[in-house]
Amino acid sequence: MFLALKAGVKSSKAEVVICPPFVYLTEAAKIFKAGRIKLGAQNCFFTESGPYTGEVSPLMLKNIGVKYVILGHSERVMILGETNEMTAKKVKAALAAGLRPIVCVGEDLAEKSRGQTFQIIEKDLQENLALLAKNQIKEVVIAYEPLWAISTTGNSQNCSADEALTVILFLRKLLSKMVGPKASRVLPILYGGSADSKNVKDYLQSEAISGLLVGGASLNVKEFLRIF
Repeated sequence: MFLALKAGVKSSKAEVVICPPFVYLTEAAKIFKAGRIKLGAQNCFFTESGPYTGEVSPLMLKNIGVKYVILGHSERVMILGETNEMTAKKVKAALAAGLRPIVCVGEDLAEKSRGQTFQIIEKDLQENLALLAKNQIKEVVIAYEPLWAISTTGNSQNCSADEALTVILFLRKLLSKMVGPKASRVLPILYGGSADSKNVKDYLQSEAISGLLVGGASLNVKEFLRIF
C-alpha cells in the first residue's frame, strides 16, 4: 500500500501527509524517506518521557522521521473521552519536539441541533491552542472536523461545502484576532468530514479551505489517489 501511494503521488502538486497507525510508522518512514509524501502520526502523548505505559511521546515520533501529528481527532474525543485540556498539552509538546500538529475542532450533532456550532468551534480553538504563544500558533494546522459528519458516529450526515466554508471562514476570523490578519490568511485550515473523490472539488472551490483531512477514503489507495 505504501509503495502504491509513493508511486501514485509523484506528479501531485499537493502536499501529501500519510498518518498510519503507530506499528507501521517505521516501515512507512523508510519507504517515504526519499519521496514527496511526508509522514504523520495519529496521536502522541504530552511528555517526552516518563512512566506512561502504552503511550508514544512526540520525541519518539520525531526520531523515526515523523513530521506531523493529528491531535484532538473526533474519534479520540467521542470514544476515548479526550478533553481540550489534554489536546492543548499534546499540541505544546508536539511543537517542542519539532512536530507540526494538525489540531482538530468540531461540534457534535446535539450541539449543531442546538445552534451552538460557532460557540463550540471557538471554545475548541481557544482551548486547544491555549498553551501556545502567538508565534507558535502560526506553526499549527487546523482541521474542521464536524463530529456529526464522521461516518464512525453511526448517525453521520452530509456536511455541505457551503457549511464547511462558513465554519472555516469563522475560524479564519478567530485566528485573525489571535495571530493577525496576514498570518490567519495563510495558516492551513483543512476540512475533515467524510471527504472523497466525488466531493473534493466542491470543498476546495474556495481558497479559504487549504485541503482535506481524509478519513475512510484513505483506506483505499485508488480512491485516495483520485482525490489528487
